[in-house]
Amino acid sequence: MEEKKFDIKSLIGFTLIFGILMWMMYSNQPTKEELAETAKKEQADKEAKTPKSVTATTTQLVQKTDSTGKISQEALSKLGAFAYAETLPSASNTTTLLANSVLSLKIANKGGYISEATILNQEQFKKGSGKAVQIIKDNNANFNLTLTTKDGKVINTKDLYFEPKLTKEGKNQVLTMQLKTGENQFLEYRYVMKEKDHMLEFSIRTQGLENVLNTSKPTDLEWNLKTYRNEKSVSYENRYTELTYEFDGGKDDYLNATSDNEDTAEAVTYVAFKQHFYTSVLLTNTPFKKVDFKSDNLVDDEKVDTVFTKNFTAKMPLEFKNGALNYDMNMYYGPTDYKTLSAYDKNLDELVSLGWGVFGWINMFIFIPLFGLLSGFMPYGFAIIIFTVLIKIAMSPITYKSFLSQAKMKVLKPEIAELGEKFKNNPMKKQQETMALYSKAGVNPMAGCIPALIQLPFMYASFQFFPSAFDLRQKSFLWADDLSSYDSIYKLPFNIPFYGDHVSLFPILAAIAIFFYMKMTTGDQAMQAPQQEGMPDTVSYTHLTLPTNREV
Repeated sequence: MEEKKFDIKSLIGFTLIFGILMWMMYSNQPTKEELAETAKKEQADKEAKTPKSVTATTTQLVQKTDSTGKISQEALSKLGAFAYAETLPSASNTTTLLANSVLSLKIANKGGYISEATILNQEQFKKGSGKAVQIIKDNNANFNLTLTTKDGKVINTKDLYFEPKLTKEGKNQVLTMQLKTGENQFLEYRYVMKEKDHMLEFSIRTQGLENVLNTSKPTDLEWNLKTYRNEKSVSYENRYTELTYEFDGGKDDYLNATSDNEDTAEAVTYVAFKQHFYTSVLLTNTPFKKVDFKSDNLVDDEKVDTVFTKNFTAKMPLEFKNGALNYDMNMYYGPTDYKTLSAYDKNLDELVSLGWGVFGWINMFIFIPLFGLLSGFMPYGFAIIIFTVLIKIAMSPITYKSFLSQAKMKVLKPEIAELGEKFKNNPMKKQQETMALYSKAGVNPMAGCIPALIQLPFMYASFQFFPSAFDLRQKSFLWADDLSSYDSIYKLPFNIPFYGDHVSLFPILAAIAIFFYMKMTTGDQAMQAPQQEGMPDTVSYTHLTLPTNREV
């Protein structure tokens, strides 16, 4: 009986203790005011741990979503702070125009890069159809920064909307394109266009994005251009279309123009997507540490592949300094013209194919100044003729010795033939007697070869000069409507391999002129007996004729 009584007392005690605990919990429960205060404090702590730009962006996005429904939660999760740009009035596929007397550019809100580049006014800047040449149009170019946020999101600027602002600084037009994550946090492209200039000032910088972007490693800038065909012969134009770059303190190099190619270079100061007569160049004051280049040849069949020539890509890292990007650059959209490019004093004249070494020197210091002088006061066709005559006259002291040697050889021809017959069974004796005859007559067998070798650099330089002479583009002469390309007097109904589907008159006339010139200068020397052993052939080089460009 005592054991049962103890159990009842224990039960009563536990019940009292449980009741007391329940009463204490109920009496200590926070009021509604205290709960609200606690929630407010937790929210403040959360915002303190979150980047201010992201907090402001999220708040404004929610407000914008409530009023228009424009931004979805999916955009927030995908773009994070950069989704703020989607809420601005500039989030549309519109463009801003920058134009001066020589260049017209359209900069797109989406991506903030140049979506159209047109060369203005001058006749040689027009295509054969009479339309102005557009280096960029119809999405054939891209300019993209790949940004990585602190929470691991990868953002491509080409897919986002920039806010444009166009102002003027004196006579210069200034366009800032800002990709915003908040009112005062943005990535900015800044374009400055000067009057009568193909060169733009261009800069990339960030402000207030230290807490948004991962700045521990460089961000990649990728520039791409799919080059349009602008000339009469797609194969000829493609031969001179190449990716060129400067690196390592002034060295120049390029990717092979005739095939697909890739390369890498360090300390790059400019990248040029060079077409035959037009060039797009990106220059930087802060060298890119390492750049990957790629060139794809798009002309496999010139009958079918007639719209584009090459696809160029350059991928370069931009490094953060103190958590920000700050790069001062330049952009050039204009002619591949030696005088225009050399005026910038940025080593851009290397883009013009003038030949290497002595050939380039001949073009730079002789041919370009001389032809510029002549074409300044006479039509280009006549300038070419006078240019050729003047070069031939300048070469006349050298060729005179060659002609004199040929004349002496012609006089000695019967005696040489006699010695050949007399010592036909003794080649060594025949050679000795022949050399004795040359010495007695004062003839140097090498006199005909050395002048020809001296003329070779000038011949090769001329072959480099005329195809690169921008001034000849769209200039007509006689039946030719464009001196920078082949002339055509008749179009064949079929195609001849390695020749084409047309008849060019200039090469035919040049061949006839060379034939008669050789007849006049060498006479019947070509019909003489076989050359003696050990004696070089006498060759007459006639090279500076009216230059023509053939489609091959």
